[in-house]
Amino acid sequence: MAINEELTNFLKEGLERGLPREQLEETLLEAGWPRDQVRSALGGFADITFPIPVPRPNPYLFAREAFVYLVLFSTLYVSAFNLGTLLFQFIDQAFPDPSVDPAFALEARREAIRWAISLLVVAFPVFVFVSRTNDRAIRQDPRRRLSKVRRWLTYLTLFVAASILIGTMTDIVYNLLSGEITTRFVLRVLTVGAIVGSIFRYFLQDLRKEENAE
Repeated sequence: MAINEELTNFLKEGLERGLPREQLEETLLEAGWPRDQVRSALGGFADITFPIPVPRPNPYLFAREAFVYLVLFSTLYVSAFNLGTLLFQFIDQAFPDPSVDPAFALEARREAIRWAISLLVVAFPVFVFVSRTNDRAIRQDPRRRLSKVRRWLTYLTLFVAASILIGTMTDIVYNLLSGEITTRFVLRVLTVGAIVGSIFRYFLQDLRKEENAE
């Protein structure tokens, strides 16, 4: 995130005069500065006692940051999609579609299950490892929460999750009006709602924690 030089100079002068960080932040917010810019600029100065403001070093490069978050979110998408695929196959096995040939459906189901399990076994552990490593890095340096890449991908994920939930609800209403509600359909809807809803809730809570921390 690019930090405005005028904002940085204001904070530097205020800290040199011994003004509290909270007072400087509140003053800038009242003046209309975005909270994330103020927090980012304040994060550029170490919160230690010294006659003059001590700048913090830039802890990471943009390219590395982009790589970490792209791996994190891509493995999340792969894991969620294949978990849904796996559960769909179990639902289809328990409540088969009478319009599909059983022999063909069985072979296609086995193939889909093998692929789903294979991708989950690879992608999910990577997601967990990268997520924990990144959370630990954020605790050590809270400024990482202000990552522009992280915020863009988080809001993109929330948008996709919200779109899927809206589409799922629309499908439910349509089938209700058509009188075509079946056990198989209900279980599929619950599966999508549980997976996507959990993702949406997780990232929404994460953004709220970030706002509370600010």
